[in-house]
Amino acid sequence: MTVALAEIGDKTQLLALLLSIKFHNKTAIVIGILVATLINHGLSAWLGLYIGNILSTDVTNWILGGSFIAVGLWLLIPDKDEEVSGRFDKYGAFLATFILFFLAEIGDKTQIATVLLAAQYQSLWLVTAGTTLGMLIANMPIVFFGNRVMQKLPVKVVHLVAAALFCLIGISILFW
Repeated sequence: MTVALAEIGDKTQLLALLLSIKFHNKTAIVIGILVATLINHGLSAWLGLYIGNILSTDVTNWILGGSFIAVGLWLLIPDKDEEVSGRFDKYGAFLATFILFFLAEIGDKTQIATVLLAAQYQSLWLVTAGTTLGMLIANMPIVFFGNRVMQKLPVKVVHLVAAALFCLIGISILFW
């Protein structure tokens, strides 16, 4: 759920909106988001498992706690609007969405959150499934209902709630 909240107002949500305007095949866009996120977050969760296994529990807890707090604070910084290139349009809705979403997720807050969650919970499949579900929960309404959804959500409030959740998780890791 935290990933879904963190995703609201994120650049990939804007990307989903732009792709839904460019392409009429909404199902292909959603499947492109799903496949790109599964691969990206699967690799991220694997990295999190690796990191969690090579570091001692004490070191891991300090890194995880601090990192969750850092991601929470990072959520308070608005994303920069990035131009969506039309160079992938010729590949169709699925492939354009897959490529653009995969690239947009590299180094994104949700990718880093996936690494952290996997390091903490040591579950490749559950973390990948959960963070992918969060991405779909945040992006599917945008693909199908577009601007109407974005106009009704108080994005600033949602970001504050997500930031608070990440910070609380970080604090709980550090002190409990």
